Amino acid sequence: MDTATIIEYIGVAIGLAYLILEYKASFWLWPVGILMSLFYIVIFFQSKFYADAGIYTYYLGANLYGLIEWRRNSQKTSEKSIEMPITHTPKGKILPLTLIGLAIWAALWLLLSHLTDSPVPFGDSFTTALSVVAMYLLAKKHIEHWWLWVVVNLVSTGLYAWKGLYPMAGFFAFYTLIAALGYVRWRKEMRDQVTTA
Repeated sequence: MDTATIIEYIGVAIGLAYLILEYKASFWLWPVGILMSLFYIVIFFQSKFYADAGIYTYYLGANLYGLIEWRRNSQKTSEKSIEMPITHTPKGKILPLTLIGLAIWAALWLLLSHLTDSPVPFGDSFTTALSVVAMYLLAKKHIEHWWLWVVVNLVSTGLYAWKGLYPMAGFFAFYTLIAALGYVRWRKEMRDQVTTA
């Protein structure tokens, strides 16, 4: 087994830990996300998925932002710690976020088509743009981020399998299922929050 494959398997293992922590809405997803991002930057750059390598560079910053945001919006009382609540995306944010996502997709598609040897500039830029928006929604703890991850992960599964990154393709297929289950779990937690409040 070569070094690149070993790095890929380690990245998948860290990604699974991240996935479980995200599913549980655990604060610890952010430090693990930073480590995962570093591994994925290497994996995707070596495979010429430049936009994906770029998105994980963005994720380094986004994980730091999420860590700060979740910590800042959690409360501590003398008896217990109250975590940042899960919420819906405010309706006023939907159009701006959609336009931002489309602009990122178009810009990346042009860049990848003209400045790199990316074999799939359309798909690579699509998953990257959607991931930027999903990560922002996750940092704000908006439940709709799960819907975006389902789409990103389905498309990514096909792209990575086509490129021969089978451990990554398998991980993203599994991630698609967990994203759907994550939505169900977060929705239940939202209902519990309302009942407790």
